[in-house]
Amino acid sequence: MTAYALAHLRNAPIHADVLEYLERIQATLAPFEGRFIVHGGTIDVLEGDWPGDVVIIKFPDLGRARSWYHSSAYQEIKPLRTRHLAGEVILVEGVETNHDSAQMAAELRQANGL
Repeated sequence: MTAYALAHLRNAPIHADVLEYLERIQATLAPFEGRFIVHGGTIDVLEGDWPGDVVIIKFPDLGRARSWYHSSAYQEIKPLRTRHLAGEVILVEGVETNHDSAQMAAELRQANGL
């Protein structure tokens, strides 16, 4: 099942280390079939506060997303980002193309006696 690496990055100054990180990250993704689907685009905040930028990288599955993040190639460049950009990074599994939230609700109702 498709998985995503999602980063919410705040205080994104232009810095030589950050630029080097940007120049090198693509090569770390390729062996794991990772590709950017969101990379700091325009954000339209509809509810709450959202300071910063969003990055979403798509992987074929959670195993490859984990392997990329823990790979020596990525770990080598990660400090170029973490020294200058505050934020959170998570890996999350996607849903199947036929995902139905109403069916999910029904299953949750039944499992919880509601």
